[in-house]
Amino acid sequence: MSPTEHGPAEQGVPATVAVIGGGTMGAGIVQQFLTCGADVVLVEATGEAAEAGRARVSADLDKAARRGRIDADPASYLARLGTVTDTADIPADAGLVVEAVPEKPELKIAVLTAAEAAVGEDTVLASNTSSLSVAELAAALKHPRRFLGTHFFNPVPASKLVELVVAPETDDGVVASVRSWVGALGKTEIVVRDAPGFATSRLGVTLGLEAIRMVEEGVASPADIDTAMELGYRHPMGPLRLTDLVGLDVRLAIAEYLAAELGDRFTPPELLRRMVAEGRLGRKSGQGFHTWDEER
Repeated sequence: MSPTEHGPAEQGVPATVAVIGGGTMGAGIVQQFLTCGADVVLVEATGEAAEAGRARVSADLDKAARRGRIDADPASYLARLGTVTDTADIPADAGLVVEAVPEKPELKIAVLTAAEAAVGEDTVLASNTSSLSVAELAAALKHPRRFLGTHFFNPVPASKLVELVVAPETDDGVVASVRSWVGALGKTEIVVRDAPGFATSRLGVTLGLEAIRMVEEGVASPADIDTAMELGYRHPMGPLRLTDLVGLDVRLAIAEYLAAELGDRFTPPELLRRMVAEGRLGRKSGQGFHTWDEER
């Protein structure tokens, strides 16, 4: 019985975890640690945002219960979720703080430095960034040795992978601890050095951008392109459906960053820019390369 699906792990996760940001990814990370036995504090900018994040976690727990993925009453997990609106209120003895705010370096640095000031020196700080330089984020901290990237995947409870991104100053003991925690979550970790796009985003964006160019050029429909990769290459999800799930705006931001760092091969297709400008962001808006109205 996997701890990912059926409740507290016998050992390994920190007793208290703080997650900064209660959007789709943050809520998924919160749910994952709750169902594996941790007390979790969700940090949001306002009381309204905190309640929205809590409601998102509650709805996801209810869905997991209906599908038989958790055994206990969802309310028993939710009882271990606290919310605060000030990073200074993160418990000083938290074993792990994960920021899951939007992919804006200045925002991530602001919340990470505030979190560092609130916790003890042994607390591990982590960023859920999918592409930004972990070394650059670490440079803003007083104790960069206890910082690394923990790139979870959406949807967090169902995904089996966590990409750990190690900066030059990250302590080996910190990496070992986080690897143990990832195992306790019922997931598999890979460890990569800090580089633009890491391993997963660099490869995933490459495939996704080419699929978008194929739609733009009229090569095939989104559905047929996705089916080609699902059945022909055994991908669990086609690149355009995955783009919808990630969010076209998120994928555009990552592509622009990679283009600046690695060159023109990551230049976003005009179709992607146009769809984002029109608000067709994928699952979260109900429409992207596919229609998601019944799955939102």
